[in-house]
Amino acid sequence: QVQLVESGGGLVQPGGSLRLSCASTRSIFSAYALAWYRQAPGKPRELVASIISGGSPNYDDSVKGRFTMSRDNSKNAVYLQMNSLKPEDTAVYYCNVVYGSTDVLWGQGTLVTVSS
Repeated sequence: QVQLVESGGGLVQPGGSLRLSCASTRSIFSAYALAWYRQAPGKPRELVASIISGGSPNYDDSVKGRFTMSRDNSKNAVYLQMNSLKPEDTAVYYCNVVYGSTDVLWGQGTLVTVSS
């Protein structure tokens, strides 16, 4: 069974950094899209960053300049470097890989808590 496994979440103080990792048991080289989403308590899931068709990453305005998304095809891994974290970044972060309209993978999520 193909899986996405996220790691790297945790508790960090405002202004701190975390690096999230997403490891896939399936090759990501041919994926149409790679993405990171997040869901804060009581709010809908929102797109944070994405890479479409091997292009450059795109970011939500709320994280632009602070977050960096990258990929390592040799490791079938996707990363999200998060700097200058704010309390409003607190959420469960999900990795998402799209191969086709009915071929979509989600990770189990990793909790990021930004608090002093």
